[in-house]
Amino acid sequence: MTMSESQFVLTMASIVFVSMPLIIAVCGEIITERSGIVNLSLDGSMLMAAMTGFVIAYESDNIWAGFLAAMLVGAFFAFIVAFGSIRLRQSQFAIGFVLTLLGDDLSAFLGQNYTRTPGPTVTHFGIPLLKEIPIIGPIFFNQDALVYFTYFLVFFTWFWLFRTQPGLRLRSVGERPEAAFARGVGVNRQRYLYTVIGGALVGLAGAAYSLDVKIGWSDGHIRGMGWIALAIVIFGGWSPIRGALGALLFGATKALASYLQSRFPEVSVVAFNAIPWLLMITVLLLVGSDFTERVILMAPQRMQRPLQRFLRVSPPKALGSTFVED
Repeated sequence: MTMSESQFVLTMASIVFVSMPLIIAVCGEIITERSGIVNLSLDGSMLMAAMTGFVIAYESDNIWAGFLAAMLVGAFFAFIVAFGSIRLRQSQFAIGFVLTLLGDDLSAFLGQNYTRTPGPTVTHFGIPLLKEIPIIGPIFFNQDALVYFTYFLVFFTWFWLFRTQPGLRLRSVGERPEAAFARGVGVNRQRYLYTVIGGALVGLAGAAYSLDVKIGWSDGHIRGMGWIALAIVIFGGWSPIRGALGALLFGATKALASYLQSRFPEVSVVAFNAIPWLLMITVLLLVGSDFTERVILMAPQRMQRPLQRFLRVSPPKALGSTFVED
């Protein structure tokens, strides 16, 4: 392998690695939103989970205890959103936003004694034989357990949503809750269940940062990543596979920003750090406009149907609504 090939492999492997927590959070939020609940607490939830996961892993010297604690934190935040919407019939958006602010401040306060403290990390290991495959092996199969779990999570989430009866019920709850309820589906029970499951995955994503990708804890450790995850859910059309590609695209722009920063040190680092955010804003604006329809119409006839499936984005019709079971 030449030097340029080696550098390419290392860069691509790094993009896959740093995108992993974001992919987990995106899958979690897709599951939640497919049930009709919008969990806007992602940013605060991930910060709290990152702090809690690190502290528990540090104090217990058990990294898996840290991940479990982080998942419980994420599930608890999500449960509050679901309870406030379903039982109290309050705005999901307001509850989630308040929880984001709470999680941000609370994580900074409770984690202040653990700032920049060395702690346990996930062990790196390559999968025998698979990691020896040229190019592909070092990129995808010379990672760690959380990355391999992410591969499984993306496929399983897609399969569950679009190829199983429980997934069909889940989507019906988010699309037409009245029709689902008429067919005997417990709409609110489903919403509680999948909101909590999605929140647990968001918590896992938070701990994946502090225990694997950005090892350690500091104030505002991953501030903003929850909002990026929410944007990628929209960009990905509430599909786990497209969402994973969106997360990888964001990771690639971060890598590009780092490369440009090293090549042009005279330019402010703020300018390069803004590239991923500007990209996400641009993509969301394009998704919300008629740009995708124009692209589809410009394509050859035989390509239009595949492009329609891939490019058209529409949220669950009952997303953000409250359903009262009579």
